[in-house]
Amino acid sequence: MPELTLYSPPSARSPRLDRVLAEGLAGIPYTLAVSPEELRPGTAILPAFSLPPDGLCPEIYPLLSALRRNTALLEDCVGGLIIDGPGELYTKSAGRDLALSMNLAGCALLGRPLVEAIGDLRNFTVQAANASCTLEEAYALAIRDTAQRLLSYAPAKTDRPRLTVLHASIRSTSNTLALWEETERRLQGRCDVQLLGLRNGTLEDCAGCPYTACLHFGEKGGCFYGGVMVQEVYPAIRSSDALVLLCPNYNDALSANLSACINRLTALYRSVSFQEKAVFGIVVSGYSGGDIVASQLVSALGMNKGFRLPPRFCLMETANRSGEALTLPGIGERLDAFAQRILTLCRE
Repeated sequence: MPELTLYSPPSARSPRLDRVLAEGLAGIPYTLAVSPEELRPGTAILPAFSLPPDGLCPEIYPLLSALRRNTALLEDCVGGLIIDGPGELYTKSAGRDLALSMNLAGCALLGRPLVEAIGDLRNFTVQAANASCTLEEAYALAIRDTAQRLLSYAPAKTDRPRLTVLHASIRSTSNTLALWEETERRLQGRCDVQLLGLRNGTLEDCAGCPYTACLHFGEKGGCFYGGVMVQEVYPAIRSSDALVLLCPNYNDALSANLSACINRLTALYRSVSFQEKAVFGIVVSGYSGGDIVASQLVSALGMNKGFRLPPRFCLMETANRSGEALTLPGIGERLDAFAQRILTLCRE
């Protein structure tokens, strides 16, 4: 069991955050760290910050800087995080940026790693109703759940991991697909791979069915709109150990079809837990912005849908011309390392 480290400088905590931390972590042993120098590899990390009204918490920046300068700072760690805010804005974006930096510094992230509290705590309405408690008590329960999951984190391994690989690219011109093909070659037949193309016309986006309708179809393993999602994607993900998304950068965003696919996972999420399933990504940008797309994967699949993120879950490259990605300096070594990260799913 890893040791839990709560990273939370006193000046970064509000009275409310102090109260819920005391309640949520009662009886759970932990070490308090207030500077990056106190962090150690191989531990469970739980940063906790209160944001001011402008969303710019000065105490976050020394940690972000340390994580981005020392990409081994959290080697072999597992992490969650707590972001408390006075309003409805900035909590998710602050958590997303910090989560990506933690992951790139060697930290695995739990499925649903973020405990997010907006000003009036309305985002805990459902949890409070389910637990028959107040909103603040539900907030504390979420902290306790995250801490306990950090301390019990032990992802299962298998002899031959099953990977579902999703893309919406043209094979003849796609740098992203080319990088995946080189990755798959490095897996040396140790994984079962199902590659699914989500080209134009193959799926409809989620239109926001009422919760009860989505739950009804999800419990039956389907979705109102059917199609390739129900026929191919849902069964593949249900039986997979990991999901791999191949993501060209379109205007600093995921492509429309991949976004639609993630949206449509909601029906499956109603009936299947993704917390034991890993997610990996390959992001290729024409000029810049790979971190923006990677952070969307962190938010949409990790924070929202609950997939776990292994350390350095995403390979990010910059290539414009067709075939350029495979000629980038050092790309072979980076592909080797990315393939090895996928192979950590294998039982030794």
